Amino acid sequence: MPILRSAASRRSVRALGVATAAVALAVGAAGNALACNIGEFSAAATCDGTKGVITVTDVDSAGVKATVTVFRQTDGGEEKVGEQEVKGSKNGETITFAEDWKPSAEYRVHVVAKPYVDEDIKPNLVTPATACGGGEEEESPTPTPSESSSTPAEEESETPAPSTPAASASESTVPAADTASNAPSPAAGDSNLAETGADSNTGMIAGIAAALVVVGGGAVFFGMRRRGAKTES
Repeated sequence: MPILRSAASRRSVRALGVATAAVALAVGAAGNALACNIGEFSAAATCDGTKGVITVTDVDSAGVKATVTVFRQTDGGEEKVGEQEVKGSKNGETITFAEDWKPSAEYRVHVVAKPYVDEDIKPNLVTPATACGGGEEEESPTPTPSESSSTPAEEESETPAPSTPAASASESTVPAADTASNAPSPAAGDSNLAETGADSNTGMIAGIAAALVVVGGGAVFFGMRRRGAKTES
């Protein structure tokens, strides 16, 4: 009987130990769930009037005190903007860093809430493309060089104006072509001579023929006189 009692007591002790361990694990898990974590922090770049600010909000319902540090990213590394403490709440607690940020700038926000959090808010904060109070528009006068650059373009567009004399010169050559086309006018004169028959060669031939006719007629006349004289004798 004592042996049976000891075995039963051992079993009850083991069961009690298992239950205690399960409760401890449950309490630990619940504690971790309620503990501060990086997901409860968020950062934003907003405007306070015409000035830019960076805000960090903590919604840790456990109210663990945290230290938030903001760094501005630069080409050579980073610059510290500021550091503040925040104690979160279920409704959220927000802290503000006075930082007149530039458009499309990048910031790293680091949170330390011991012993739970020691890391950055991911991803890094990137500011909007438009500055507060239209600051970007004030810097935008940089396009003014484009106006000066456009004036040379206009001057270049005006430089082709001297090409008009070339065009007038080409136009002046056109009458030369017309005079060349008028060159065949002697042909028209030849056609007029052909119609009238007043060719220089035909006139000469006609004169020689007339002379031959006169000479021939005289020869016939004198020949007939000689024959008449011989018949009378």
